[in-house]
Amino acid sequence: MSQLSLAATPSANLAEQISLNCWYKIENKHLITTDFTPKANQGVFSIAFGNELNAEQLLAISDFLAAQGFSNLSLCCYQPVADMPVAWGFHSETTTVLSPLVLVEFAKQLGIQLVQLTDPPTVNEPGLLLMDMDSTAITIECIDEIARLADVYDEVAAVTAQAMAGQLDFAQSLKQRVAKLEGIDGDLIDGLKARLPLMPGVSELCQYLKAHNWHLAIASGGFVPFAEQVQSLLDLDEVHANTLEFKDNRLTGKVIGTIVDAEEKARVLKRIEQRLNLNNRQTVAMGDGANDLKMMAAAGLGVAVHGKQKVVEQAQTAINEGSLLQVAYLLGLPLDYSL
Repeated sequence: MSQLSLAATPSANLAEQISLNCWYKIENKHLITTDFTPKANQGVFSIAFGNELNAEQLLAISDFLAAQGFSNLSLCCYQPVADMPVAWGFHSETTTVLSPLVLVEFAKQLGIQLVQLTDPPTVNEPGLLLMDMDSTAITIECIDEIARLADVYDEVAAVTAQAMAGQLDFAQSLKQRVAKLEGIDGDLIDGLKARLPLMPGVSELCQYLKAHNWHLAIASGGFVPFAEQVQSLLDLDEVHANTLEFKDNRLTGKVIGTIVDAEEKARVLKRIEQRLNLNNRQTVAMGDGANDLKMMAAAGLGVAVHGKQKVVEQAQTAINEGSLLQVAYLLGLPLDYSL
C-alpha cells in the first residue's frame, strides 16, 4: 500500500502522481492507494472543478470538508471529457449535504466550483436531461428581446426579473408581459429566432449525452418558435413551450393552450421519465429561475445554471460559471452502481 504526502508534493507534480479513476483514502495529509470504490447510493460526493487543481487546494478542500463533519474522506481524480480540466471527487460516509451557498462561498476563495451530490446519475446508463430554455440553453430571455423590438423592453424585463425571482405568479406574469407585445410583426419573431445565442457548452453537453443514449428535451416558459429553433440547433428529442397567438401574422397579445409554468415543467419531467421507463436517479433538470425549482425537485438531480440566489440555495447543485459541459462532471464519477 503506497502513500503520497500532499504537504511534501509540489503542486506541479501532483497530477502526474495520481492515477485517474482510482480512489485514494485521505489520512493525515497523505493519499493512500486502495481498491475501494464507493457505492453510488451511499454517502455524499463532493466534486471540485473549474481549473487545474493543485495540492494546496486539495488540502484546503479536504480540511474544509472535515471541519464540516465529512469523515473518512476518499479522493478520486477523473476526466469525463477529454481536454476538460481534471475534477476531484471526494466521498464521505456522511449523509447530510451542505447548503449550496456555503459551498459557493468557500469555493470562490479558491477560484474553483464545489458541489455536493447524493446518489448521482451515471452517463453510462440511459437518462433524461430536461432543460429550461431562456438563460439556460440560450443566453437571452426571448420575451425581453421581443419587447425590445416593441419598444416596451423596460416594462417587460422588470416583470420577467420578478417572475424569475419567484416574486410573481408565473402564469399571470406571462399573460401580463405577452399582452404588451400585441401587434408585433411575425417577421420580427422569425428574425430573432434566426440569431438565438446558445449558452456556452450546451451544444457540447448535448453531443456528449446523445453519444451515451440520453434523451434530451426542453420545458420552457418561453415560446414554441424559439424552442423549436433550439431543438434544431441541439438535436433535441422534444420541446415543451408556450404558444403565442398570431392573427394576420401579428401577435394578438395572448397565449393559447396549456401554459408551461413551474407545475407543468415538473409534470413534463415525470411524463417523460415514465414513458422512457427511467429510474428517477437518471433524470437531470437544469434551470435558472424560480419557476424551474419544481422541475428540478422532481428530477433525480436538479442543477441551477448561473441561477439566482434563491434558485442556487434550493437546487441540489449548481454550475455557477463557465461552460455547461461541466455538467459532465456530475455524471462521470467512477462509482459502483451495482445493487
